[in-house]
Amino acid sequence: MLKRIVSQTLKQIICICMVAIVIAPILLTLFAALKTKSDMAITSPLAMPGLDSITFENFNKVLSDKYLYIGFKNTGMILFISLIFNVLFGTITAFVIERFSFRGKNIVVALFFMGMLIPTFVTEIARFRIIQGLHLYNTLGAPIIIYIASDLMQLYIYRQFISGISVSLDEAALLDGCSYFTLFGRIIFPLLAPATATVCIIKAINIINDMYIPYLYMPKNSLRTLTTFLMNYANAQQGSWQLLAAGIIIIMIPTIVIYVFFQRYILAGVASGAVKE
Repeated sequence: MLKRIVSQTLKQIICICMVAIVIAPILLTLFAALKTKSDMAITSPLAMPGLDSITFENFNKVLSDKYLYIGFKNTGMILFISLIFNVLFGTITAFVIERFSFRGKNIVVALFFMGMLIPTFVTEIARFRIIQGLHLYNTLGAPIIIYIASDLMQLYIYRQFISGISVSLDEAALLDGCSYFTLFGRIIFPLLAPATATVCIIKAINIINDMYIPYLYMPKNSLRTLTTFLMNYANAQQGSWQLLAAGIIIIMIPTIVIYVFFQRYILAGVASGAVKE
């Protein structure tokens, strides 16, 4: 009995410590965003702002920057188009691989997963030349193409789900006169809704938080995303930690909202795709 109590207590302590490690930087950033410049200079970064000294002026200054709205617009466009094609190509490719046998299938699958194993930075020079050759440099098309083509995580998730769908369902639909296109569009694709939710949420968070690709392929000011806006804003606000903290909080909001409201789909989707009946 004592051993069980000690074990449970130890688990709770570990969980509390992990939560503190994750939450502490966010809280410190929020505290800084609610302080004035003078408060930042005379108070500890770990200290909460006093109720009588809380200010929202930092948020107002960040929200008045026109490039913030440009960042929201560009990020939204990149996100929307990338997710549509990721879902479309991912579901179709996974369906073909799982349901059809053809010559060279094992080679195709091996090449897909080899692309996942090779670090992105190793092929960066070749990828940059391809983007330039397609005349997509300094356009929204550059990150869209990269987000669609370079990350094959959705293929793995969709294959796991489709492998769990009984082949008898396909056979029954084909006997009823369905074509393969009808089978995929009306039967298989709707059954992949949990996988699609999982793919969209994970990829949305990755795209919103990515700074490297937009910074490298879209240096034009009119093509700033949320992350490149924050980077340029940080350079312009050197020493103004309270303004930078306010910008970080605003940029974090979309990611936090997506995760809080849809985390159950991530967990349920991954768990369902990992089990075969």
